[in-house]
Amino acid sequence: MAIEAWFMDSSDEDPKKPHRLEPNQSVSVDQLKELGVFSWKLNADIYENDPELEKIRKDQGYSFMDIITIHRDTLPDYDEKLKVLFSEHLHLDDEIRYILDGHAYFDIRDKQERWIRIFLAKGDLITLPAGIYHRFTPDEIEYTKAMRLFVGEPVWKAYNRPADEFEIRQKYVASLQGS
Repeated sequence: MAIEAWFMDSSDEDPKKPHRLEPNQSVSVDQLKELGVFSWKLNADIYENDPELEKIRKDQGYSFMDIITIHRDTLPDYDEKLKVLFSEHLHLDDEIRYILDGHAYFDIRDKQERWIRIFLAKGDLITLPAGIYHRFTPDEIEYTKAMRLFVGEPVWKAYNRPADEFEIRQKYVASLQGS
């Protein structure tokens, strides 16, 4: 089953809620691909020895990985970290996450600056392209165990919006003109 995504409402209510429009306006996997967002559904129960994950890592050059658990009991300064993650930002490298357990949301913007919420559950692997504005939050269960993947050494720097002066942002925006 493919990941689920939809256009968000404009409510400032708890960001961990789904924030679906009424009626719901789904966003397809193909629409996400047009924005440079790609996804796979894998078997997270065998992530340590999964040949499909190994193939993706090899094909994409994901040479570094670690695992993070986002939960009040395991992440120091939990509430403060969530505020940082939920601030709209971009990275100079792709962001690759594989959900090993729990749930989470990535929010991205479409070409018209509308928010799209992407729901990730156990087994979902997603790549967000360098230069895309996005934000992250767990859902209401407040538990996500995720593998973070990188090409080469990890870079943990986020640049809050506005960050349009970065070449990678300009390159990302230009890539949208052709789609």
